[in-house]
Amino acid sequence: MSQPIPARMKGLNRAEICDVNFVEFVKQWDGPTQARPADAAAVLAGSALDARGFFELLESQLISRHLDLMARVLRVQNKVFYTIGSSGHEGNAMVARLTRHTDPAFLHYRSGGFMAERFRKLPGMDPVMDSALSFAASADDPASGGRHKVWGSKPLWVLPQTSTIASHLPKALGTAVAIEQGRRLGHALPIPEDSIAICSFGDASSNHATAQTAFNAAAWTAYQKLPAPVLFVCEDNGIGISVKTPTDWIARNFRHRSDLDYFFADGLDLAQGYGQVQAAVEHCRGSRRPTFLHLRTTRIMGHAGTDFEIEWRPIEELVAVEATDPLLRSAAIALESGVLSRDELLALYEQVRKRCFAAAEQADRTRKIETLEEVMAPLAPYSPDKVAAEASRTAPHDKRVAAFGSEEKLPEKLPPRHLAIQINNALHDLFCKYPETLLFGEDVAQKGGVYTVTKGLQKAFKGGRVFNTLLDETMILGLAQGYANMGMLPLPEIQYLAYFHNACDQIRGEAASLQFFSNDQYRNPMVVRIAGLGYQRGFGGHFHNDNSITALRDIPGLVVGCASRGDDAATMLRTLTALAKVDGRVTAFLEPIALYMTKDLYEAGDGQWLFPYPAQEQAMTLGEGRVYNDDADDLVIFSYGNGIPMSLRAARSIEAKHGWKVRVVDLRWLVPLNEAFIAEQARSAKRILVVDEGRHSAGVGEGVITAIAEAGFGARPFQRVVGADTYTPLAGAAFLVLPGDDDIVAAADRLA
Repeated sequence: MSQPIPARMKGLNRAEICDVNFVEFVKQWDGPTQARPADAAAVLAGSALDARGFFELLESQLISRHLDLMARVLRVQNKVFYTIGSSGHEGNAMVARLTRHTDPAFLHYRSGGFMAERFRKLPGMDPVMDSALSFAASADDPASGGRHKVWGSKPLWVLPQTSTIASHLPKALGTAVAIEQGRRLGHALPIPEDSIAICSFGDASSNHATAQTAFNAAAWTAYQKLPAPVLFVCEDNGIGISVKTPTDWIARNFRHRSDLDYFFADGLDLAQGYGQVQAAVEHCRGSRRPTFLHLRTTRIMGHAGTDFEIEWRPIEELVAVEATDPLLRSAAIALESGVLSRDELLALYEQVRKRCFAAAEQADRTRKIETLEEVMAPLAPYSPDKVAAEASRTAPHDKRVAAFGSEEKLPEKLPPRHLAIQINNALHDLFCKYPETLLFGEDVAQKGGVYTVTKGLQKAFKGGRVFNTLLDETMILGLAQGYANMGMLPLPEIQYLAYFHNACDQIRGEAASLQFFSNDQYRNPMVVRIAGLGYQRGFGGHFHNDNSITALRDIPGLVVGCASRGDDAATMLRTLTALAKVDGRVTAFLEPIALYMTKDLYEAGDGQWLFPYPAQEQAMTLGEGRVYNDDADDLVIFSYGNGIPMSLRAARSIEAKHGWKVRVVDLRWLVPLNEAFIAEQARSAKRILVVDEGRHSAGVGEGVITAIAEAGFGARPFQRVVGADTYTPLAGAAFLVLPGDDDIVAAADRLA
């Protein structure tokens, strides 16, 4: 039976009670006490932890705790803006001590102890001040520049995470795979070759689909005897916000998983848990296998400062939980071992408290972000001159000859070709130009992709650079982030646009956010190839005719290009890759499936949709559109992708029917839209038609119309031809949903 709350504690909040508990525990200590041990001696008999190590871990625990207490006090004064604390999880400091600062870490948000301890790895760094700046949303915050409270550090290889549940596990595994693959390929890694990736998360998060896909992919990798040195650290406190994890669920769920090696450690007891954590770390580093460390923790002081547990959790339960506070156990170890006396321990406790509050007050006086430009500065860096120079830089001639087979087979010496062939040629060139390039996805290797777009790449560049993955788009994009972290240039393929939606958060919440949350200290350069859009004949339905690109359009910082013809595809790919290399951008190349094999434009056999391969020096500037019939102004049609050949065919009919001169504008770049280019094309238009093969709601056409209206040209007569707000059905019914040539002509009739 729990004890009643003492009168002196009534009216205190749970954070204050935990604070009082520690002080009173130390003052009332009457257990055994040993002589002060030597620094190298075991802190307690049988422990793998020496006395010096224990003292430093204790100090890291106290830093973490007082940062939590400081945040609760100063939040109500608007001096701190984050109160998800690490109290009860301070044992994760052991993981930091037993790993290296060059082991990339993807951390749970309750990682204050880990961070305080990892700061010891490099001299001259201050975990208290750095954390205080982050809590205060200071522009001087070395992690995010004041954009968010994140655990992150460039010199300590802690990559800042968003708070999305479990979304960081795929890229942590991807980083582990990349360490090993980079070594095998002879790529110069930015960290030692025997590094491991560390990934921590909560017990509730382990149930998330994104976490499960990472565990499955880790086991899938190990099953094939492929190294993947990732240390999954499940910090099990038994509760997720207010939902309790079933007793022993984590152990039952993970202890016997094949090819995911399970270790348990007591994170509430430094003396006991240290050797257990050490065993897991040494196993992961030595075996190079995915390792699951089940770290016992607890959660005190609630989920965050706004979580008043007393309103939904019995007081007896709260008191029982607070009795398991790991700092009480650490205090007992300090006193029993003789490392510290009661007075020394209390003095250290108060010294750390003062240090944390002083740092917070100092951080509150620092500069904060004051302009939108400063907020967005790291989100989408763009160096146009450098990008242009990089995009036009050519690949070594001898490598190109070897890749294409002979001098005569170089693509610029061949007749005009269709889109799929030109993408394939451009990919060969990119592989010759960038030895760090990798291409991977479902069916891309021996088969060459379901549309043969990657045919011959594996033969030319071997399986270490072109390879198939498991059927899991989340993991494909997680791998891409891992390779990017290790300095490689990933070109992941998403087989169909509809499949991207399954894994969208890996770009939205993770890859595209890293520059923002790290103040451009970390980058995820990549070019994601996505086959999509509609109009496939003889093979269709929603998943193979997905015309919804809204999920791509609203991702901050993402660049999306969509080429409708082969020469544009080659020059666009060069620029997308240069954007990734120079500015670290996350980019997507949307490939219209229905145009892959298109050769004719107006009639069968005319060959007017075949184009020569552009010279290697030729690249397409970001935002640059293509204009057909530039002098025409009776009607201007804006479109992209499949809409371009449709609009060109319709333009011929419109000219014959109404006598108008019709200009067709290929946007080519869908994110960001070049609003200045759109406005300039609209300026001289007598009538405007927007052809959008996407859906009526939230399609590209809405952005085009907005750009025209905001430029002051909204009064011009205009029409929009757009897909319906529905999933695409099978067979011929698909063409009831998608706009066609006749719809464009009919819209022009309405304008007449």
